[in-house]
Amino acid sequence: MIQVFKSINFDWLGRRRLFIGISVFLMLAGLGSAMFRQWKNPDGAFNLGVDFKGGTVVTTKFNQPTTAEAIRETLARQGLADATIQGVTDRADTFLIKLPLERTGGEQSQEVELGRKKVRDALNTIGPEREAYEILGTEAVGAVAGAQLRNKAIAVTLAALVGMLVYIAFRFEWTYGAAAVIAVFHDVLVTLGFFSIFQWEVSLTVIAALLTLVGASVNDTIVVFDRVRENRRLHRRDSLYKITNDSINQTLSRTVITQGLIILSVLAMVIFGGDVLRNFSLALLIGTIVGTYSSVAVASPIMVWWEQRIEAAKKADALGAAPLTARSTRAGSSKAKAEPLSARAEKHPRGAV
Repeated sequence: MIQVFKSINFDWLGRRRLFIGISVFLMLAGLGSAMFRQWKNPDGAFNLGVDFKGGTVVTTKFNQPTTAEAIRETLARQGLADATIQGVTDRADTFLIKLPLERTGGEQSQEVELGRKKVRDALNTIGPEREAYEILGTEAVGAVAGAQLRNKAIAVTLAALVGMLVYIAFRFEWTYGAAAVIAVFHDVLVTLGFFSIFQWEVSLTVIAALLTLVGASVNDTIVVFDRVRENRRLHRRDSLYKITNDSINQTLSRTVITQGLIILSVLAMVIFGGDVLRNFSLALLIGTIVGTYSSVAVASPIMVWWEQRIEAAKKADALGAAPLTARSTRAGSSKAKAEPLSARAEKHPRGAV
């Protein structure tokens, strides 16, 4: 394998307080942004898409070749900048135009018709209906359905974390699994924090990106932990601190090459993917960078700290048990010395075999 860092000997664990401080700052910044926006905006801490907060979906067929970008620009000029455009996979001339819920207080059918009218008025600027385009159907995504999708997305993410904890605990040790899950949870929180700060839209594609991030991040962490386990077997006399530092340095080339290629690929999606893939690729880009950082600077220090605490507790228990044994031995010896000679003679009469 190509070695980018052939003789690096960096003390990663020696800078663990700095790394943990950076992570805490990023998480608190995201949490603070979410709390502030929740307080100021009744709609919530995040800019949720139509899939989560409800809205109107207008299925439209265009008679002339067009793109999602062109449709978005047309709608934005008519005041529908918050519309989401999604192409239909097997039909290049058909697009789903999603408008967020209006909250007019009227019936759902009225809100659907209002959304349909807005889309029709905006598209009439490129040509009359039936000639330039045709509305194939209109449907509503209710707030209840959006809440159910949101809850399912949270449940799926938590289930993935629990599954990884069980697997890593079985494959390695439970402390390794706990450290890996904490690091992945950190990655998800930091990524969501960026979405709260910059108010990027959170849609189902972003949830898919977060689940992809969970798998990629834990895979990178497992590579480091596997090297730690191997080195502990080969270098039993070395401390866990030294073994972990050496393991991180030994796997650093693999981490930089693998994650670097992923970051370059995702960066191309951010630049050239357009608005359709923008939020998905942003979630992957931020998550991959944070996940690479956490596999080295978060998961490993947590694992070492936890293992050292367990080892210290075992030594304390052993030291606590030793004085008790010594006192018991001394007490037995003193009792034997204090026993009268007559009593000893009765227990061991002269001539007894």
